[in-house]
Formats: sequence, structure tokens, C-alpha cells
Amino acid sequence: MIEQTSTEESVTRTLLKGLTLKELKDFFTAAGEKRFRGDQVFEWIYGHMAQSFDEMSTIPNYLRKKLNLYCELNTLTLVSTEISKRTGTKKYLFKTHDDLIVESVIIPEVKRTTLCISTQVGCPLDCQFCATGLMGYKRNLSSGEILDQFLMASVEYGKNKISNIVYMGMGEPLLNYTNTLKTLQIFAEQKTKDISLRRLTVSTAGIAPKIIELADSGLKVKLALSLHSMFDETRNKIMPINKKYSLAENLEAVRYYAKQTDTRITFEYVMLKDINDRTDDLNALIKLCKSLPCKINVIPFNSISHMAPTGLAHELQPSQKFRVDEFVKTLRDNDIVVMVRYTQGDDIAAACGQLAYKFEKNSKVDA
Repeated sequence: MIEQTSTEESVTRTLLKGLTLKELKDFFTAAGEKRFRGDQVFEWIYGHMAQSFDEMSTIPNYLRKKLNLYCELNTLTLVSTEISKRTGTKKYLFKTHDDLIVESVIIPEVKRTTLCISTQVGCPLDCQFCATGLMGYKRNLSSGEILDQFLMASVEYGKNKISNIVYMGMGEPLLNYTNTLKTLQIFAEQKTKDISLRRLTVSTAGIAPKIIELADSGLKVKLALSLHSMFDETRNKIMPINKKYSLAENLEAVRYYAKQTDTRITFEYVMLKDINDRTDDLNALIKLCKSLPCKINVIPFNSISHMAPTGLAHELQPSQKFRVDEFVKTLRDNDIVVMVRYTQGDDIAAACGQLAYKFEKNSKVDA
């Protein structure tokens, strides 16, 4: 379905950003134009990252005038940026058409530059170690709003400089499955030049049925599961979604995903003192990692004090450095691939788990 927005002049404009190649071809065909115009506009939007119809020089002037009158291109407005003085991490604040705020983060590294994008305004999952979960939930982002984070950040940061994208910002991508899938389909097209599926990672807290659905989609994108514990009792406390989709159900789903897509699963593991850094936790993790192709991202717990948390969220503490070192060494001694993700951007509340923009809480949606 083509997304639409209304202007102050009460003219209904068709929003083109976020449409797949087929949808754009169908749109121009229905408008009485040549079908190849859909190919051209697709390449201008996602290949050349055009920010206006007037930039589309291969489109005839009469058609650009019609597009300006009856169509809309951009879905977001860039509000502000902030750069970490310590690491160069850059945070973007974007405003939606209905005045909501979403955040994205660029993480520069030696061999790659990664953009972390959001799929929802807020998040309904209430993970206790995550600031986004504490801010509440407003709505899903459209496919255009998800893509616009990449397109607008690329233009501002420098075209061709972003090499990787992780769907790890605000929200749970698999609870916005339709729009997330559309963005992956767009990235999969050859005309979308800068990013390929092998450089995309979708991160999920564990929505087992959707993991299986994504595995069957034919899009071999990388998958990351926010694991954080091998025990249901612990996951229930720190990740309430586990009460609906159990650890066993999610592990069965990721095994299916690994087999179906011939890819390696990433397990994300935020280390929390006396909660998931015990010897039993380590042994269970080793057993899991020997059972399927995977790697582990060990992540430091970054402060969420800017959200004034209460209850368990207020009590959480990072594992001590010596314990993290022991944990990582033992995993590696067992021939498990481990990446230690060091804190980047915590001085601007842009580190892993810190993305949040305060607004009045809305009621939670069913996960």
C-alpha cells in the first residue's frame, strides 16, 4: 500500500520514499507514465540520495513539476546532531511529520563506519537495561522513516562513508516487521548502490515467529539475538518479552535461521553484575555456542541514569572489568568468536542501550 500524507492545502500527496522498486513502477504506470520512470526515481532516491525532486535531472521537467505538486519525498526533518569528543560517535535527532523524535547513531571505527537506526518511536518491550524501553512507546516508523535515517545521515555525514547498518536503535524491528522487511527489500536491489544485505544486521530481543518468517523471506541479512542470559528466570526479569517467547522457542528459531540462510548468528550479551556473569551463565553460554555457528558480542552495561529508572532498572550495575576479562578469555579458550564492544558515545547518551528521547508515555502495544 502506498503511504500518503496531507498538506495544509488539503492536497493528498503520495509519499514515495519507502516504496519498493515494484511499488514505484506500479505508481508511475497507474499515473499514466512510462514504467521505467519508477526505475529512475528509485535510483535517484536510494542510489543518488536525492533530497528533492528538482535534483532528479533525468526526469523531464513536466514530470518533476507534477511530482512536486502531488508527491512527497522526505519523511523526516533533521533537528540536531551531537558528536562525542572522545570517540567521534555522532548522534542524530530526527523529527517526524507528527512531531515525534527518533535517534540514530554513527559509530566510526578503523575498518568500517556503522549507522545504528531506529524502527519505532520508543519501544514497548521494557528491557530493564535499556533506556529506550523506559521511555515508553508511541508508534512504528514507516519504511520511509526507517530509510530516511540512512539517507539523510549519509548526505550529512558524507556519501559512501557509511559501510554498515544495524537495526539496533530505538524499538524492536520484528514488531515492525512489514516496514522493516520493505527496507531490506529496497537495500537488496542493485540500484541501491551503497549498502548490501551482507552489511546489514537486524537485532531482535526475541520474537520467535518473526525470526522464522524472516528466515523464509529469502533475504540473507545478518541476525543478532539480544540474549543476555541462558536462563528463563533471569530473562523474564530483565527482558519481559521472554515471558511470551521463551528462550527455548527463540533458540529453536535462530537455529532455523542459521540453517535456512547459511549465516552466523550474533548473540548480544550485556554483562550485568551478579545477574548474568556467574560461572553457571558462562558454562551455559559455552554449551550454546558449540551447538550452532555464532559469535558473541560482549557489551558493557551503559548507564541509563538519564532516564531516572526505578526498581530493578535502578539497581543494575555493570560487571567488574576483571570478571568481563575472565568471561571473554574463557569463551575464547573454548574456540568461540567473541567481540568486545567498548563503550562509544556515552558522553552524549549515544552508547548501546542509551538511546531515548523523553516524551509522555503512551500505553504499551501487545508484543
